[in-house]
Amino acid sequence: MHTTLQTLWQETRETEAVRQRLFQVLRQSIIQMVLAPGQALSEKEIAETFMVSRQPVREAFIRLSEAGLVEVRPQRGTYVVKISQQAVLEARFVREAVEVAIVKQAAEQGLAPGILTDLHDLLARQRRCVEPNDYDRFYRLDEAFHRTLSLGVKQQVAWKVIEEVRAQLDRVRYLSVPDSTPLSRLVDQHTRIVAAIEARDAAQAEQAMSVHLREILVSMPDLMRRFPDLFDVQDKQPMMQEAMP
Repeated sequence: MHTTLQTLWQETRETEAVRQRLFQVLRQSIIQMVLAPGQALSEKEIAETFMVSRQPVREAFIRLSEAGLVEVRPQRGTYVVKISQQAVLEARFVREAVEVAIVKQAAEQGLAPGILTDLHDLLARQRRCVEPNDYDRFYRLDEAFHRTLSLGVKQQVAWKVIEEVRAQLDRVRYLSVPDSTPLSRLVDQHTRIVAAIEARDAAQAEQAMSVHLREILVSMPDLMRRFPDLFDVQDKQPMMQEAMP
């Protein structure tokens, strides 16, 4: 991946407030490991990088701290928080509870033809990411896939909850490809979710979503062994194996 702070900045909308653009850029840069766990962040350097005042940078740091992505240490500086296994497991638990309920509702009530068309289009675009290993584009499409499902059953608040917790998960997910979790596996899982919804099989849709969101439980132990410096050493403990539905 060749993402930089500048490319992420260019992807934001110029019509948005500077503080919101900064928050989005810094949040995404932490998720995509452009800013690595444990890395020190300089308010002055970031302000100079984007040619903005230090006040919106300070506000972005506060929001990132509230999201659990950075730690502001008085008199010492601001640092990207290392990945917490416990925070990841808790976020995954919340996300599964919400998204399993979403696909259950989608299968029981059905989705509008336009929503199903959008989902199939997203699946086709995701498949085109597999061979060139276009991870950045895949994850944008992945977010669009889950957002389409949530909004397709008119669960906007549920999507906001998912957005809040997914930052903890997505740092691990970025680490997991391609060695731990091939993109083709994730696309296949998405395909099974849509097929179950179209078949109006709520139980199968729930199971397919659970399998998909528990993929992180398979990949994380390997990632903790391969990238020990990125994880919080005080938080390391044997992974809890959750029963599959």
